[in-house]
Amino acid sequence: MQVGAAQLQHHLQKGLKSLYTLHGDEPLLIQEAADAIRATAREQGFTERTSHTVAGAHFDWSEILAASGSLSLFADKQMVEIRIPSGKPGKDGSVALQQLAEQSRDSDSTLTIVMLPRLDKATKTGAWFGALESFGVAIQVEPVERAALPQWIAQRLASQGQRVVAGEEGQKTLQFFADRVEGNLLAAHQEIQKLALLYPAAQDGAPTELNFEQVESAVLNVARYDVFKLSEAVLAGQVARVERMLDGLQAEGEAEVLVHYTLSEDIRALKRVKDAIQAGRPLPMALREQRIWGVRERLFERVLPRLTDTTLTNLLHAAHQVDGIVKGLKQPDWPSDGWQALHRLAMQLCSQCQATSRPAPGRA
Repeated sequence: MQVGAAQLQHHLQKGLKSLYTLHGDEPLLIQEAADAIRATAREQGFTERTSHTVAGAHFDWSEILAASGSLSLFADKQMVEIRIPSGKPGKDGSVALQQLAEQSRDSDSTLTIVMLPRLDKATKTGAWFGALESFGVAIQVEPVERAALPQWIAQRLASQGQRVVAGEEGQKTLQFFADRVEGNLLAAHQEIQKLALLYPAAQDGAPTELNFEQVESAVLNVARYDVFKLSEAVLAGQVARVERMLDGLQAEGEAEVLVHYTLSEDIRALKRVKDAIQAGRPLPMALREQRIWGVRERLFERVLPRLTDTTLTNLLHAAHQVDGIVKGLKQPDWPSDGWQALHRLAMQLCSQCQATSRPAPGRA
C-alpha cells in the first residue's frame, strides 16, 4: 500500500506494519520518516537494530536474509534496515527483496525498513518494488519545491514556538530565508534549529516573533543550486532568482558547458514543440514526444503560445554563439567570459518567458 509522507504519523498511530519502503531524494525528509517509524517501533518493543548498505553488483544478500530470519539473544523484536543508494538491487537483490516482502506478511518480530533514492517509473513497475509495495507500506518522499519553501519554513518555526512578524515584513523574511537555504533542506533545518537557540520560545507558551533583522543576521547563505532548477526558474521568468542561481553555480564550480547545455536544450525543445504544433500536432502530444513532463510541462504550456518563430530563431542563434564562447572562442558583440555570456543568454530567454506571464491585451 502507498501512504503519503504527510500522513505517516496518522498511519503509525493506527498500527505499525512489518515492512516499510521509503524512496525519495531528500535526505532530511527520508531521515525524519525513518525516525518516526523507529520511534513507534521502539515503543512496541523493537529494541535491536541492524543496518545494511547495498553496494556493488556482487553484494551478498544472504546476510540480510539471515538477519531477517533470526533473532538475537538479546531482543525478542528487531529492526532490519536496508539502504540501496543506487536504487538498483540487481538480479540477486530483486529476488531477495521479493522474498523478504513475502516473509514480512507472517512476521511480527521483525520490522524491515528499505530506503531508496527517487525512483523512475520503470523501476516502480518492477517485480521487486511491486512486492515491497504489495506486502508492506511504500512512502514516496517528495522534495519541497521553491514555491512551497517559505510555508515549510514557517511550519517548522511554529513547531518550535516561533513565527515571523505579521504582514509584509514577515513575508519578506520568509522569502529571504528561502533564498538563503534553497536546494539544501538539511541546512535549512539546521538554520531553523539555530534560531530556536538564539530566540527561544517564551515561557508562557506564546510564540516568539522574529523580525527580518534577526533572521538576516542569523541565517547563513547555504543555498545549493542545480542546473535543472535553473531551467525551471528561467522558464518561469524569475529574473532575480536566475541571477542568484547562476552566481551560485559559478561559485560552486559547476561546468559552464553543462549550464549552457541546459539552457540551449530548453530553447531547442521550445522550438521543436512549436514546430510540431504548427505541423498540426496537439500541444499535449507534442510535449510527450519531446519528453517534457511535470513542472516543465506546465511551464512550456504557459510560455509557448506567445513565443514567435522569430524569437525562438534568435534564441537558437544566441545559444550557438554562447556554445563557442564556453569552448574558448570569441564572438562579436558578446562577452569573452563564459559565465557572463551564460548570464546574457539566460536573461534573454528569461525575459521572453517573463513577458508571457503578462495578461494579453483585452484580458483582465
